[in-house]
Amino acid sequence: MATLSKEETISALTAAIKQHEGRDVTIEQKGSWYKIDGGKSLRFSELEAMLASFNSGTEPAEAAKSEKAEKTAKPKAEKKAPAKKTAKKDSEAVEGKLPKEYWLDYLLSLGGTVTLPRGF
Repeated sequence: MATLSKEETISALTAAIKQHEGRDVTIEQKGSWYKIDGGKSLRFSELEAMLASFNSGTEPAEAAKSEKAEKTAKPKAEKKAPAKKTAKKDSEAVEGKLPKEYWLDYLLSLGGTVTLPRGF
């Protein structure tokens, strides 16, 4: 297949999307980035890849997902699940006093008129 110019590629992609999805789309160019219906910014090479996937009969999102799935399938299988730690945090399991309780008992043991600090 001959290399298409940018305008030909954009018009072919627009026609392919219209045929595949049944809706009109607009492809806007801003610098070297392209937006399809104001969506995510894409490079021209990504537009060419989308056109190639439409021509091959697969959906572009499915093609990208299948490539990612192949790359990530192997590392996920090799990873082992970490051992789960079960720590019980019951008030009964804690022995002794909290610092706040200890300070309150200390102040009360002094006797007299003791004012507690702010937030006590």
